[in-house]
Amino acid sequence: MAAAWSFHSVARAPPPLRGFHGRKVHCCSAAPPGAASTTSSYSKFVLEVKERLEREHPGLPTGRNGRDDEEMILWFLKDRKFSVDASVSKLTKAIKWRQDFHVSELSEESVKGLYQTGKAYVHDFFDIYGRPVLIVVASKHFPSKQDPVENEKLCAFLVEKALSRLPLGTENILGIFDLRGFQVENGDLQFLKFLIDVFYYYYPKRLGQVLFVDAPFVFQPMWQLVKPLLKQYASLVRFCDAETVRKEYFTENTVPPDFRN
Repeated sequence: MAAAWSFHSVARAPPPLRGFHGRKVHCCSAAPPGAASTTSSYSKFVLEVKERLEREHPGLPTGRNGRDDEEMILWFLKDRKFSVDASVSKLTKAIKWRQDFHVSELSEESVKGLYQTGKAYVHDFFDIYGRPVLIVVASKHFPSKQDPVENEKLCAFLVEKALSRLPLGTENILGIFDLRGFQVENGDLQFLKFLIDVFYYYYPKRLGQVLFVDAPFVFQPMWQLVKPLLKQYASLVRFCDAETVRKEYFTENTVPPDFRN
């Protein structure tokens, strides 16, 4: 069944199929421009960012996802094309947000009120490209009745949960927005802006593709507002129907229950 209407957005091709072994990916797969792909090449940039953060922002936390987390530093360096200044700036913003938002303290128990509504969840299986899958059921989102801060906490918890399941060789996740049954009262521009910030500033390049499934006509005004905010990242969005989700992203045994025939 085709979507009620379509948009002229360009979908980025999914990554090639890779094997996975249930371990978190290490982000050391791309070398800085003009540098050899060796540990020493990375170390120079990582050390410089690490020293800058310690010198300029000594109050930032250390440890996992802190100012001395070398894997996190390397990921942001890769995102910022190995510009030390840009990486320091973006890392500072991300680490402060994690600290202020108490991301490390989020748990299923702390977000269970909204989690139990089924409005968003991490699927039990990967897609056929080996990516963890984060699903949002838009018809269960009611911004006028639900605490926006709790919505943001649920979002951060689920992103963290999806990323914690990244298998070896996979660097990003698949996001699915199930728009079947979407009504005007489900629209939430404030939350979508938060979601854009989350993936641009705090989890850069972690969202590989976004599927908007069976978008009804009433979703069009929302998309027209959101698309300019995405800028070049609008290319990650693909509008499709439920059948496409079933046939192109999952096997018969791994398709999410809500998308089965």
